[in-house]
Amino acid sequence: MAFDGLRVLSLESRRAAEIERLIRNQRGEPFVAPSMREVPLEHNPQAFAFAEKLFRGEFEMVVLLTGVGTRLLNRVLETRYPAGAFAEALRRCTVVARGPKPVAVLREWNVPVAITVPEPNTWREILAAVEGRPEKRVAVQEYGRASTELVEGLRGRGVEVEAVPVYQWDLPEDCGALREAVRRLAGGAFDVVMFTTSVQVTHLLRVAAEQEVEDAVRRALGSMVVASVGPTTSETLAEAGIRADLEPSHPKMGFLVNETATAASAILKSKR
Repeated sequence: MAFDGLRVLSLESRRAAEIERLIRNQRGEPFVAPSMREVPLEHNPQAFAFAEKLFRGEFEMVVLLTGVGTRLLNRVLETRYPAGAFAEALRRCTVVARGPKPVAVLREWNVPVAITVPEPNTWREILAAVEGRPEKRVAVQEYGRASTELVEGLRGRGVEVEAVPVYQWDLPEDCGALREAVRRLAGGAFDVVMFTTSVQVTHLLRVAAEQEVEDAVRRALGSMVVASVGPTTSETLAEAGIRADLEPSHPKMGFLVNETATAASAILKSKR
């Protein structure tokens, strides 16, 4: 069963064209409003402090959480150190990659990956994947927000952890589409909303509050299908008082669209 004409809101940014195509392929009516951009930290002394320790061999394990963050960290370090120095240093460590995106970057750099974290790639799976490891000096590349649960979990095992912030998320430079999405959402113009990362939740509610329609948006979400790409995003929704109606069998965009299309009509019927 496809969307069959249901009105679908997506807040995807980097892969906006792709998700619009996927929704249309499932016979949905997409409205895609990019909701975020990744902004490298302009002044990042922590990244350079991490590099100095890494190059001196002070880290036994490096945990890389995102492919984008891995590339950005390398780009930052190349402003001060020789090209390839970061990859060379990683080859001397136990490297942990959270899912396929950092794995792809590391493969490109010929850096061996000791541990690939399985789906759904949350902090829980990372802790499980490194349980029992002998490494006690660990660096964690963060992505847009502090990895508090992961860091505290490692420290609870007696591990010395250093977090390395690489970039932060901000609203798009042009918020026109996002403001229009909020206006339509408050007016009940959508049947389905799909969240592909947790920051989309924060930014949607932020713009709704700025437009003084947050209450209307929350009411609308309560009568729609709310689809979440995975546990981390679902947790963020729950923290904001919004219940996710479904998560796909794999935390990937294609699975999210296809499985939401299959389930949407039945979920809507139960809500209305």
